[in-house]
Amino acid sequence: MKARELLNLGLPRGPATRLMLETIGRAGLSREQVRELLPRLLRDPAQFRDDAVLGEVARELCGTGGRYRLDARAPLRVWGRVGEDFDQPSLDQMENARRLPVSVAAAMMPDAHVGYGLPIGGVLAVRHAVIPYAVGVDIACRVKLSVFDLPPGTLDSDAGRERLTRAIESETAFGVGAAFKSRRQHDVLDADWSVSPVTARFKDKAWSQLGTSGSGNHFVEFGTLTIDQSDADNELKLTPGTYLALLSHSGSRGVGAAVCDHYSRLAMDLRANLPRELRHLAWLDLDSQAGQEYWRAMNLMGQYASANHACIHRSISRHLGARVLADVENHHNFAWIETHDLGEGAHEYVVHRKGATPAGTGALGVIPGSMVDPCYVVRGRGGEGSIDSASHGAGRVMSRSAARNTLRWSHVKGILRERGVTLLSAGIDEAPGVYKDIRRVMSLQSDLVTPIARFDPRLVKMAPEGEKAED
Repeated sequence: MKARELLNLGLPRGPATRLMLETIGRAGLSREQVRELLPRLLRDPAQFRDDAVLGEVARELCGTGGRYRLDARAPLRVWGRVGEDFDQPSLDQMENARRLPVSVAAAMMPDAHVGYGLPIGGVLAVRHAVIPYAVGVDIACRVKLSVFDLPPGTLDSDAGRERLTRAIESETAFGVGAAFKSRRQHDVLDADWSVSPVTARFKDKAWSQLGTSGSGNHFVEFGTLTIDQSDADNELKLTPGTYLALLSHSGSRGVGAAVCDHYSRLAMDLRANLPRELRHLAWLDLDSQAGQEYWRAMNLMGQYASANHACIHRSISRHLGARVLADVENHHNFAWIETHDLGEGAHEYVVHRKGATPAGTGALGVIPGSMVDPCYVVRGRGGEGSIDSASHGAGRVMSRSAARNTLRWSHVKGILRERGVTLLSAGIDEAPGVYKDIRRVMSLQSDLVTPIARFDPRLVKMAPEGEKAED
């Protein structure tokens, strides 16, 4: 085997290549064996430090003190401008993610803001590994929109708004500990919850919270959905016009947070040699027991989050005696195994979208703004460099603590009246001013998605003031 072949497989030029060639000759490794071993060695050289065959190469790759070599940078595409659309710390987090030895490509959406490890709005494709904090705390957080057969004018009368208010407040619950005494039923309870010790331990809590909405930026709201006359062939199969619609945003509640906490801690323990600034980007090898446990638990949380929304929408439509004419949903805070050509030919990668929406060609998605700003139903365009992604919303421009210290309800109520929005409950840290202008965000990603319908919120409910955020 020649040095050029090793370099093409990702081995860095220098002593490691020379040592690998010597190892191949000494151990009599075939090309097939090298192609199978080398990606595993490059993903985590530390685990091979004492290997009888690959130990010398692994120690060279680790460098002095067993620390990872982090000189390489995966390609990064950014939508928006630092200082105008997002801050430098958000970009710094994406730069850190590029340095991981498992990283292949990265993208940063225009709603980006700082998160743990990967920023919200960050997309990262890696080789055969999963990063719990690149998925996020609220695993599989999701947005769902249902179009009802009730007249949109229901929102214009006191009696109509009261009817819709009772439906929301009777059929879901908000807050960190929100749970139902009369529990909801869904097929997700028949899934295998023993895939992880965490999901097994928290199944009963998950059942009690099924159909609840939690806190933070999670909401349930009624509004009007407008389909333009120019899009008569829209994927929603609805005649152009205005409809009454229900929009919800929530995720996997307490059990999802517990899964994230357990496996992110485990990943950080396993990658103790990572520099401090990369600590929250610690990964699990998909071949490992922990990696398989997390992967199965994450996918179960995807099913559970979808079930939460299904219960909310089903219960509210039954309460109102309404028929659902169309619906669309998508989730973020998740990792998918997808095939992409990221400069190495078409290969399978693990694509993390933390606060980012899948937006492959033709994929439908929902991108909300704020409690007074539009939400857009979109069609993905598979934009170049985006790893088939788009923003998941408007994105924050103000931290929760800053919002509580600077914003006042007297001002927010004026905005709500001006925009014709009735707010049932929310914290000041979710006021419209904490979010970017969704119109600006949409303009920045016109190459990533095409809007096919617009939802305008009119009746909004979130967790009340003082609740700890779960998003």
